[in-house]
Amino acid sequence: MLRCSFDDATRVAYCFVMSIQSLPSGSERKSSKARQSPQSTSWGGVASWYEESVENRESYQMKVILPHLLRLMALQPREQVLDLACGSGFFAHRFAETGASVTGIDIAPELIALAKRKAIHGEEFLVAPSDRLPSTDQRFAKVAIVLALQNIRNLEATLFECQRVLQPMGSLYLVLNHPAFRIPKESRWGFDVGSSTQYRRLDSYLSESHTEIAMAPSKGKLSETTISFHRPLQVYVKALRKCGFAVTGLEEWISHKKSALGPHAKAEDTARKEFPLFLYLEAIKLP
Repeated sequence: MLRCSFDDATRVAYCFVMSIQSLPSGSERKSSKARQSPQSTSWGGVASWYEESVENRESYQMKVILPHLLRLMALQPREQVLDLACGSGFFAHRFAETGASVTGIDIAPELIALAKRKAIHGEEFLVAPSDRLPSTDQRFAKVAIVLALQNIRNLEATLFECQRVLQPMGSLYLVLNHPAFRIPKESRWGFDVGSSTQYRRLDSYLSESHTEIAMAPSKGKLSETTISFHRPLQVYVKALRKCGFAVTGLEEWISHKKSALGPHAKAEDTARKEFPLFLYLEAIKLP
């Protein structure tokens, strides 16, 4: 006999912002495979909600992703850095605090407006789609795409643009919701009563798909929606190679959260340590 339960943060954990507890409750519906991609992937419609979520002191961005990124990117003063699909500028602002020269680009003017309000270290913010960056002679030493590539339809075109704007041997830093364990509406938590084990169930993995996720389910059809694209890991690695990159680093990051006291708390905390939330990829631009 087993008890199945699902992610608290289905509407955010699978797309961009994961700001609340990732272990289970609620229910999920099985997603349909993508035949035709949705029209818009902009997060402009949920700009204010998004900014509030990432700025939370206990957000995954603050507690998990930012410390790891700062460690791995090793930003230097005056180093030219691009935060692509930067949202409201959470990471761009922190990159700029190191003394790096930071540019943030996002397709949503609402998010860029929020980013500009907090730019106090010389950050520059521009509105543009990730697959059609502004034509410029500027070349960056480092480009970061943080929790955004899975919300971008044109993967290869975006990576080609990153390759174009990078300096020779420049570095690309990608952070994804883990594509092997965080599959929109195709993965969930379960609990095996017999062995007192919290496990992760996957209903699909290799099939690419897209899912519309309601950001305010209580509003029904009036809720703003965002789009999340699932791609298996090999799709990202093959696309990087095709676009002129070589993968030089990979890490998997777990949640910092702990369950409240309860009969399954120990099993849930163990599962958090075994199933990573995020996948980090580092690649260099080949000569």
